Amino acid sequence: MRLIDQLGLAVTGIEDWSAGYGIADLPDSLAVSDERTAEVLGDLIGRLHDNYPFFHPRYAGQMLKPPHPIAMAAYVAAMQINPNAHALDGGPATAALEREVVGDLALMFGYPQHLGHLTSSGTIANLEALYVARSLHPDRGIAFSAEAHYTHARMCGVLGIEPFTVPADSRGRMDLEALQALLTSGRIGTVVATAGTTGLGAVDQVQAIVEMAQTFGARVHVDSAYGGFFRLLADADQPLVEPQPWLAIGAADSVVVDPHKHGLQPYGCGAVLFRDPSVGRFYDHDSPYTYFTSDELHLGEISLECSRAGAAAAAFWATVRAFPLRADEGFGPILAACRRAAIAWDALVGASEILAVYQPAEIDIVTYFDRTASTTSAVDASSGRVLQAGMTDPDPVFVSTLNVSASEFARRHPHVTVDSDQVRVLRSVLMKPEHEQAVPWLVERLSGLTRSET
Repeated sequence: MRLIDQLGLAVTGIEDWSAGYGIADLPDSLAVSDERTAEVLGDLIGRLHDNYPFFHPRYAGQMLKPPHPIAMAAYVAAMQINPNAHALDGGPATAALEREVVGDLALMFGYPQHLGHLTSSGTIANLEALYVARSLHPDRGIAFSAEAHYTHARMCGVLGIEPFTVPADSRGRMDLEALQALLTSGRIGTVVATAGTTGLGAVDQVQAIVEMAQTFGARVHVDSAYGGFFRLLADADQPLVEPQPWLAIGAADSVVVDPHKHGLQPYGCGAVLFRDPSVGRFYDHDSPYTYFTSDELHLGEISLECSRAGAAAAAFWATVRAFPLRADEGFGPILAACRRAAIAWDALVGASEILAVYQPAEIDIVTYFDRTASTTSAVDASSGRVLQAGMTDPDPVFVSTLNVSASEFARRHPHVTVDSDQVRVLRSVLMKPEHEQAVPWLVERLSGLTRSET
């Protein structure tokens, strides 16, 4: 079914429902003429052309792609009502949908019981996880990898928690020896493990971190905002990811995932889940003008946010009903295609005379650079030229760059002479299943751009 037909179903279905309450004429103050509507929307569409083609496989830059049509249609259906996820009074139907789909996420991560909800972003989801961490260990700090998202250091500042940065190993994962030394000090209350760093796509050794943290009486929070849905591939008969870190998430105290990345959703849709439902006590508050229609749990009673889009819950619920959270159907084959694309990319780049793999991909983020460059400054300059040339070429290809320290580059590629402090390497996010078929063309195009810019 075409998107326009799906949207038509969404609009007419809600119109039919609303008509049951009687016709409410639109006030003159809200009316817009057909001519003015066409003019405004025409101008808007023209302005929106100033975008990169996130929908197309030739776009292999940042973590961007359109939501699935069924998510768009479901969002439009609910948006006509505009439910507020804060309280059952503001949207009983979407509150029930949210509880159901968050329960699906809990099962995916291996939580037999949970407390959780959707959020407006991964940043807010991580803030909530660290808020609970501070509430449980108010006098102890938060440890996270040097490769972790900057959210954690920022949120520690917001919450007044002491942050501790743990060095990363040669694969971009949290260094376990450094973590153990830090835990021995007794100053750490929670360790943040990252399952899919946003730079390299590295996956921390969650299983070892959980075991180590438990020994020292510390909690573990897993930030899988980007990578979380790859948990499904750990259940496959022939897993395309190293399964142990993903399976260990079920033993962590909390986890974050962003459905607006691999969950095929529109922005803002994050999620936070806690393994121990009793942490809901830290959200305790009263709102005398909202929680009055039901004694059941209102999602605002377990959330730092108040108003949230109930339409986000409707969209995610509908998507998960169409694409189950399973390894063998639904989301599993979608994630598998992205992972196979990264494996194929690394194989082609590894065999290339023009490009070289910076670090092997663990999920679907690939990093690479100009093999012919002999110094770090030359690698950096080549990456910058390829980035710009790809965007401006008549046959464009869109990638991104990752800024790494020269010492980290030399750690992986000691044959390249260090003559700068920082190095840009090329980086591509292969998060669309269409990328699997496009990988040979993309690598060939980037090789050609690199050669012509040398």
